[in-house]
Amino acid sequence: MKSRIHYTKPSISELEVAYATDAARNGWGEHCYEYITRFEDAFKAHLGVRYAIATSSCTGALHLGLAALGIGLGDEVIMADSNWIATAAPIVHLGATPVFVDILHDTWCIDPDLAESAITPKTKAIIAVHLYGNLCDMKRLLAISEKYGIPVIEDAAEAIGSVYHGMRAGSMGRFSTFSFHGTKTITTGEGGMFVTNDADLYESVLTMSNHGRARAQVRQFWPDMVGFKYKMSNMQAAIGCAQMERIEDLIERKREILAFYWDQLAGLSGVVMNPELPGTQNGGWMPTAVFDASTGITREALQAAFAAANIDARVFFWPLSSLPAFRPRPENLNAWSIPCRAINLPSYHDMSTEEQERVIDVLMQM
Repeated sequence: MKSRIHYTKPSISELEVAYATDAARNGWGEHCYEYITRFEDAFKAHLGVRYAIATSSCTGALHLGLAALGIGLGDEVIMADSNWIATAAPIVHLGATPVFVDILHDTWCIDPDLAESAITPKTKAIIAVHLYGNLCDMKRLLAISEKYGIPVIEDAAEAIGSVYHGMRAGSMGRFSTFSFHGTKTITTGEGGMFVTNDADLYESVLTMSNHGRARAQVRQFWPDMVGFKYKMSNMQAAIGCAQMERIEDLIERKREILAFYWDQLAGLSGVVMNPELPGTQNGGWMPTAVFDASTGITREALQAAFAAANIDARVFFWPLSSLPAFRPRPENLNAWSIPCRAINLPSYHDMSTEEQERVIDVLMQM
């Protein structure tokens, strides 16, 4: 049996180990936030935004941002049906309703026309999720935002390294969120980031993220409101600082892996992969192969073939409206059809050419 090929794992060097060790030894007392501040500064510089707040998860960052916008009971938030539940969960936690619309057939991201059609007097936001590093049509979504006065939020959890007409994914929305889960292009183990260019929104989220204690408050242990506890630890941020020093190389390597798949699978009839539309750069977080319905190739057949070759392969996200917690929306044809004939391909940073060729061989033999 050939060695196991995992679908993803982080790139951890001696720099991450050194920084984490330093945080464990010395990052206490008056030094307990030093790596967090460094990480936030490095990330907002990379992204080209004014404000960044490190959080315990991308989900937490999204929860904070939605709460700061005042989203609550009876409100609606529009989002694509093809997503991980982490994007929908904070909406539900706040008492609002996620409104699921279909995805585009090529980018697998939210269909802007359907998003506009779904707007009602209850709509308080549209969430643009850059799925698998693919980019939403931000020009169209931002035009809708301006037309209706509804903020567009970027969930860029999967889009570090993706660029839309010169702007990094996550730098365009009213606010944006990122994930540093162990599967992501850069990692802190668990963790996330809230970013924005809105000074007032930043102050609101900063207060909410620290139990409701405003930074201008002089009384000790005096919260000005009931907030949340979504702070990142100094040791996690230390790993993040090291990852930020390596971020260009980490992005480049993910793009190299995606490009190799593109090149090798270009001649395979009936299959498409993550697109890179004119004016955009795909960060390559999760290379994904989608088979045309006419091929008859199914998710289950793909899973079985990869398992037989001792290769991990992830399924495409189930449509959220197919889950028990939500009302079915089978009219979202792309969101319900594409996952049935798609597979996420392994793409960790130190993946060898031989390992990629093993993955390609499985697809070629389908």
